[in-house]
Amino acid sequence: MVQPNETKLFGSVRSGYCDMIHHALRLKGVKYDYEEEDLTNKSEEFLKMNPVYKKVPTLVVDGKPIAESLVILQYIDETWPQPPLMPQDPYLKSKVRFWADFIYQKFFPTVYAAIISEGESKAKAIDEFLNKFKTLEDGISKEVYTEGLFIHGTTPGLLDLIMGGCYPRLKPIETFGVKFLNGTNLCAWMDEYVKIDVVRETAEMLSQYSPA
Repeated sequence: MVQPNETKLFGSVRSGYCDMIHHALRLKGVKYDYEEEDLTNKSEEFLKMNPVYKKVPTLVVDGKPIAESLVILQYIDETWPQPPLMPQDPYLKSKVRFWADFIYQKFFPTVYAAIISEGESKAKAIDEFLNKFKTLEDGISKEVYTEGLFIHGTTPGLLDLIMGGCYPRLKPIETFGVKFLNGTNLCAWMDEYVKIDVVRETAEMLSQYSPA
């Protein structure tokens, strides 16, 4: 496969979805340009590249745009195969895709609901979040996990990127008196993930865009 010449990421320091893409590119050793987007005043270049959803992250490779973070992550893994983010076994790969879709479609919405809801609806939202969290942990532990510090074993994989990228966004839920982050396998894997160099390097790079 011919390797791309130019890679550019449009993103926002406020987005955990963008963090995932930064991490994936850096894990692969891909050199890329980064454009921080003002989400209240999006640039013409960005809107030209993503005219349908108009959302970050958007990855542009040799002038060709790829939108939606999960799609981008899979594109990155296929374009730059090493180190792999997916297992080689087709069945295990199908399970990783299943749980990745579960995270996006079922788990992430409960995270947002638990954080933004108020009054009586907050207790219900937190219960739903905890239910989905347990389902996710049980499923990954049974169907995906292999021995090692990360979900995917000795090196981070797709599910580590997804959950590790959103980990800081889970912390606010603990301010509601919900103690769920300690003593679970899923959180232990995320704790290991956020220690790796690419996470620190990304945070350092993005610090220049953080609001004062």
